[in-house]
Amino acid sequence: MTSPFDGKKTPGLVALAWPIFIEQALHIMVGVVDTFMVSHVSDDAVAALGAANQIVVLFIILFSFFAIGSSVVITHHLGAKDREGADRIAATAVGVNTWVGVVVSLLVWFFCEDMLRLMQLNDELLQYAVPFLHLMGGTLFLESMNFSLSAVLRSHMHTREVMLVTLGQNILNFIGNVILLFGLFGAPKMGVVGVALSTVFSRFVACIALWILVGHYTHLKIRARDFFSMSRERIGRILHIGLPAAGENVSWWTAFMTITAFTARMGSTELATQSYTMQVAYVTMLCGIAIGLATEILVGHMIGANRLEDAYKECLRSLRIGLLISVCVAGVAAVLAPHLLGLFTDNAEIIAVGTVLVRMGLILEPGRTFNLIVINALRASGDARFPVLAGMVSQWGVMAFGAWLLGTYFGMGLLGVWIAMTIDEWLRGLAMLHRWKKRKWVKYAARMQVQAKAQSVDPIPSQA
Repeated sequence: MTSPFDGKKTPGLVALAWPIFIEQALHIMVGVVDTFMVSHVSDDAVAALGAANQIVVLFIILFSFFAIGSSVVITHHLGAKDREGADRIAATAVGVNTWVGVVVSLLVWFFCEDMLRLMQLNDELLQYAVPFLHLMGGTLFLESMNFSLSAVLRSHMHTREVMLVTLGQNILNFIGNVILLFGLFGAPKMGVVGVALSTVFSRFVACIALWILVGHYTHLKIRARDFFSMSRERIGRILHIGLPAAGENVSWWTAFMTITAFTARMGSTELATQSYTMQVAYVTMLCGIAIGLATEILVGHMIGANRLEDAYKECLRSLRIGLLISVCVAGVAAVLAPHLLGLFTDNAEIIAVGTVLVRMGLILEPGRTFNLIVINALRASGDARFPVLAGMVSQWGVMAFGAWLLGTYFGMGLLGVWIAMTIDEWLRGLAMLHRWKKRKWVKYAARMQVQAKAQSVDPIPSQA
């Protein structure tokens, strides 16, 4: 396949997807490693870290607005062979996200204790959570830059380089945790603060590495004025994609949190079963996420090059591959379910119920794959609002309400909850596929092309 923007060999779907899969898995591992390490301090420390991390994750979702939107818009410019336009979008995304990160960092630094008290943490937990959040939240501007720089590299199809940076970040974080938590090599035992320091240090090193890689592979030059002079048009184009994408993620997350609340009322055993089962589901989900993001990159380049028929076929091809992989992974998980759940607990009831839920993944995961892949393709075409509107209706009207109706009202327990989740994924997935096949996205793709051309012929747009 020849790239429409630089004449070089364009990586295929799998070549783009597997580094994204590993990168996403490594991101999850940062939290897992931190939690595992802190569990050696005390259960209170783990509870405090968990509450503080929820605040951090909330702001990280905010940073994803510009990362997702800028990635799509950059691919359109690259597909149209407009490197100058792509670089202007990249500079705007890095600049705006950095300022958002600075504001968030200051808010968390000065008001972290108030935020934690809103989460009903008592004084005993605050002694762990406050210093942790001070460091983790006070340096979130580094994470905001990392999000934008990673998006720039992915847009240029350098997914492997982003994966390697994330791998290095994980290794540094693990080594730092061990040294500062247990006081090795003469270092003081710093407990939760040591875990935060090692995470911040690894985040800082990752930021430096990403800046170097962006300069080396894309030759993007971001000057000081790019952080103070930003185009309203470019910001608007990024947010046109980024806000709906983030809105969909927030809607799903809050609906799932509501389901978790329903599950908690069923009892501690059911809540633990749900938690352990989701750990297994996340692994299967990562396959669809990786293929979806790779599809977004490829479709975005094709849209920018006005290769609409190729974009149409690429989405369907990616969907076939994604469905095959998700079914295979779900099948392996179904066979190994009792053993996988046994890694977390020896409670026979939890393992028995959890095994049923994991095996339901053979039905649920293909439906989820439709959403993860086709929604990314729609987003890459500029059709970003339909997925979030359809998502909000289904996630709350089917998934959340259905979980209460089947799980609580009709007393089906976790089985009812997972039936509701399965119906939601399939309804949304088939709706997304119908929209793609009906080519409702073509008019949005044409609009995005016009906007990209307007930016390329007007190098000095009005300033914000």
